[in-house]
Amino acid sequence: MLRALLHEGHDHYDSDGFRLRGLGFSRLDGFSDVVFGFALTLLVVSLEVPKNYEELHHLWYGFLPFGISFLLLMLVWFGHYTFFRRFGTHDAGTVWLNGLLLFVVLFYVYPLKFLFLTAFGQQGVVTSAGDMREVVLLFAAGLAAIYFLFAALYANAYRQRDVLELTPVERLLTRNFIVEEAGTGFVGVMVCLLAFAISPGKAGTACLLFLVIGGWKSFMGARSGRAARRMNAQAEAIHPEA
Repeated sequence: MLRALLHEGHDHYDSDGFRLRGLGFSRLDGFSDVVFGFALTLLVVSLEVPKNYEELHHLWYGFLPFGISFLLLMLVWFGHYTFFRRFGTHDAGTVWLNGLLLFVVLFYVYPLKFLFLTAFGQQGVVTSAGDMREVVLLFAAGLAAIYFLFAALYANAYRQRDVLELTPVERLLTRNFIVEEAGTGFVGVMVCLLAFAISPGKAGTACLLFLVIGGWKSFMGARSGRAARRMNAQAEAIHPEA
């Protein structure tokens, strides 16, 4: 089996056959994790320990928005984690793109927090229709920037495909990752355009377009999986002794 051949050495591989080149912990990984931890702290920095039951009851209103915001930030962290596990690159391009990504993540936290607090009825967070439009625009622009930067990181890794010794399967998957992340960023651009085009009072409804991301990522994941299985099967047919 090809999988047995892949695992014959000391290298580690993902389920789709992508070699994990970044299993070591570098200073870049440490710095990135500190920034993500600080971003999570910003989500809850305004919360105080409740002094009575009324304050505790009020605190529960912010629990669900915080949970959703935490989940979305964790998804960004997981995308970052996956990239560096697969490629482990530390060239100048990666360092600068990663720095820009972390900068945008910190910028993205407050629109993320305000949007979901408002969506779940928290009073006093957004006080006018114009404010709501601005929060949606900032959130969508932040999301678009994050995923365009992910696409740029994958493109930078693909540029070094010979140095990284990417296999044909890995090259195909990397190209798919570029398209997937760029497509996700494009959804954020579409939300910005729609929120700007409709009346400020209805700007929040533009966020329904974000539901497209789930379908897009599922489609691209299935496409990448099929392509990887097909290429692995072809490799097995050429080298049956494996």
